[in-house]
Amino acid sequence: MSVTDKTGAFSRLGDGPRLTQSARRQLLLTVMPVIVLAALVAAIAIANPNFLRASSIWTVLDSAVPLMILASGAMLVILVGGIDLSVASLASMASVLVALWIPALGGWAVPVVIIVCALAGLLQGAIHVVAQVPSFLVTLGGLAVWSGVALLASGASTIPVSGTTLDWTFTRVGAWNVPSAVLIAAALVAVFALVLAFTPVRRWLISIGSSEPAALMAGAPVTQTKIAAFVVSAACAGFAGIMLVGRTFSGAPTLADSLLLPVVAAIVVGGTAITGGFGGIGRTIVGVLIITVLRVGLSVAGVDSSYEQIFYGVLVIAAVAMTIDRSKLPFVK
Repeated sequence: MSVTDKTGAFSRLGDGPRLTQSARRQLLLTVMPVIVLAALVAAIAIANPNFLRASSIWTVLDSAVPLMILASGAMLVILVGGIDLSVASLASMASVLVALWIPALGGWAVPVVIIVCALAGLLQGAIHVVAQVPSFLVTLGGLAVWSGVALLASGASTIPVSGTTLDWTFTRVGAWNVPSAVLIAAALVAVFALVLAFTPVRRWLISIGSSEPAALMAGAPVTQTKIAAFVVSAACAGFAGIMLVGRTFSGAPTLADSLLLPVVAAIVVGGTAITGGFGGIGRTIVGVLIITVLRVGLSVAGVDSSYEQIFYGVLVIAAVAMTIDRSKLPFVK
């Protein structure tokens, strides 16, 4: 006969305590991504020792910035048990809008575009929460809508960006030549970490993702929290689109479209449960680094970039199989 303690972490069978299935799952989701990341770094370093040079590390981190910004926002929606499939199309739309508006607005185009994207997220969140439309369908429709807006606004063409308005997105800082984009992403991650650590937001997100009815009974602001998650996710998508313009010197209606699958892969590979209620910004960082280092590893191994999407798809399926909380899904459809 087993006895569970107050935390539900251990059960006793015979003489010694053992981890419950839930605790074993959480331990696996915590440890496994770090092990995978360490193994990938070690394998690439063996194949190419130059990978561990400071310049190479900064380059890898710099290439991870747009994915990190997108995944940080989308992670909040997944934590509450939803999903945001529109982040990549929003980033592409943002790239077009900022490229169009910089000549007239200058630097003010950046906050204006982020606000526009945040309003798009507000609309999606309101439709999901108020109209009770599944987030998958709302954001899938949003993906088509924002892609269409980007195509119409750009005339289905790439819009070049000149001048120094976005120089702050790709400069090098200090004696170590640290990319400014890496510092910006680190500051954004720090804000996320501080908010989740020192405010009730993380508790609300986790409780809603674990059991929304229980969160309502506990007095959590469920409606506001879920809508805010979509707003922040969309704002991050807009910011990621701006960062992409800074490194490509152009906006395009499909500029960030290829990032949707890597975003989802990074979140779930990092250990955030696709069913919600378990995860965080630290896990997302690890997941983004895994995806980024894997891409570098495939390049070092001479694998054609066309196969990347296949690897990402396999990773998503495997990670979801490991992270999904089947206690919430008595029937898988």
